[in-house]
Amino acid sequence: MSSSNDISIRVIGKAGRITLTRPQALNAMTNDMCMAIGKALSDWRDDPSVQIVVIDAEGSKAFCAGGDIADLYETGKAGNFDFGRTFWADEYRVNAQIKNYPKPFIAVMDGIVMGGGVGISAHGSHRIVTENTMFAMPECGIGLVPDVGGNLLLSRAPGHIGEYLATSGARLGAADCIYAGIADTFIASGRRSELIEVLENNGDVAAIDKFASEPSDGELKSVQPLIDNAFSAASAKAIAAKLEEAGDEWSTKTAKLVRRGCPLSVACAVELVRQARQMQTIEQVLDLEYRFTYRSMSDGEFIEGVRAQIIDKDRNPQWRTPRLEDLSQDQIDNMLEPLERNLF
Repeated sequence: MSSSNDISIRVIGKAGRITLTRPQALNAMTNDMCMAIGKALSDWRDDPSVQIVVIDAEGSKAFCAGGDIADLYETGKAGNFDFGRTFWADEYRVNAQIKNYPKPFIAVMDGIVMGGGVGISAHGSHRIVTENTMFAMPECGIGLVPDVGGNLLLSRAPGHIGEYLATSGARLGAADCIYAGIADTFIASGRRSELIEVLENNGDVAAIDKFASEPSDGELKSVQPLIDNAFSAASAKAIAAKLEEAGDEWSTKTAKLVRRGCPLSVACAVELVRQARQMQTIEQVLDLEYRFTYRSMSDGEFIEGVRAQIIDKDRNPQWRTPRLEDLSQDQIDNMLEPLERNLF
């Protein structure tokens, strides 16, 4: 058992319990929190008294809004790229641990689920969403790409929803998360505590179905033809052009979202989803994503993206390559070139 001001790890009844306790910071995840989750999972793996694992977070505004990137920015700006590279490597190994966990791993995704929050929830065996759930992978906006094994999920979504979510940072509610394969079950937020108590007492995941209900309608299914028409195009540049040519309101709005991201990130995000479709394991996908994040500060535009969106908040990033049309294939290939060593 361990706890800090940021995370609480304990065993209650038959459940290993993990609760993120930084609601004031939208439960953003630090490296220490990530490592604590990994250690707990290792400790509980062969402990017969722990039958299931349940992860949740304090408050209903956010399950986890991503990684705490303040330290990543400061160290990267100072020219220390190793801090970020170690952070991502540690995080990705925990993501794989969750995906491969031999016991039921139940994630209660109540509130905002973004970035690093996806990696510690959506790879679980039982993924619960509520009316408060707001899922997004908006990493392209800060010069990163969807990572934490997210491309395994995106590449398995119906049609070309993966490319759409990766490049636009579009936000999904509960019904759309289930449609896209990012979650399994809807439960009203007000019943969250009651469900967790039952799970703690009996360790039986069958209880989840007894609490399940139907969420309000989503949008994804209705716009699937528009998504598939545009996001099946050969490249990010071609996707943007198709959206702008379409002329309908949804396509025009989506084109602006795609254009808002870092061009290098958007172009690589399309490649990542498509390469991940050919991969079978989360380890393969994480190794692929790590190629980009490893280079994101030294060769990419992460530092400028974080400055513009989070530090200075001027929302006016000065990308070195300002338009998708200005990108060369060599720039994309260089960011995704295999590293000397894989993570796994």
